[in-house]
Amino acid sequence: MVVERFAVAASTLTQGAVQTSLAGPMDEDAEVWAALVLGTRDYVRKNGFSSVVLGLSGGIDSALVATIANDALGADAVHVIGMPSRHSSDHSVADAEELARRQGLHWSLLPIEPMVEAYDKSFGESETGGLHGLAAENLQARVRGTALMALSNEVGHLVLTTGNKSELATGFSTLYGDSAGGFAPIKDVPKTLVWQLARWRNSLAVHRGEPEPIPTTIIDKPPSAELAPEQLDSDRLPDYEVLDAILIGYVEQDLGRDELITLGH
Repeated sequence: MVVERFAVAASTLTQGAVQTSLAGPMDEDAEVWAALVLGTRDYVRKNGFSSVVLGLSGGIDSALVATIANDALGADAVHVIGMPSRHSSDHSVADAEELARRQGLHWSLLPIEPMVEAYDKSFGESETGGLHGLAAENLQARVRGTALMALSNEVGHLVLTTGNKSELATGFSTLYGDSAGGFAPIKDVPKTLVWQLARWRNSLAVHRGEPEPIPTTIIDKPPSAELAPEQLDSDRLPDYEVLDAILIGYVEQDLGRDELITLGH
């Protein structure tokens, strides 16, 4: 019988054929990191891809995604593209290149300004008279998304998107822009946890005697999409410490408006 055969096999294991031990508990950050790395590796490999590509802006979200991808797939499989526009700061491009250098990722620069200007010229000659405000901001993100998907089609990379849970839950992203891609490694990671994981991964590297994979300038800078002059996320969203607490209550704990207000939000 099957049960008897299983009993014999189990008895064999207990006779010393296989020695087992319980793994010690991981701390919370280590456990989350391991899950993100495993999820990324599984999705990429099981869907038949051998490499990934993502836009590396010099911001914390893309920095974390690139580092997760490196741990999951190895540096040789990770391609990162800097795509500065007229509003991208010099230090953001330098920070992105420095991260790629530290981790040994494939780095290339693809300025999008000529493509944005071509759109501007076409729309300037249309009845709209050009693109303004939010339309002009989102155009830059959509040009980047189009460029990444073109590279995916041409070379065969899987495009990783870099949106975090706080952005996605509030719609703080661009359709067909930074939301375009095949897999979003940090889609369920709130922004405050993004910073926490970046610091944890750096501390792990220091503990191992390795260079910090994420430049501290990326972690410490105020978050910005850099789609308009002097733009900050805080111009349109609450501070992430406030926002994430609300989202955890609303999304994860199913709390309603009155309950959130009672909690002090």
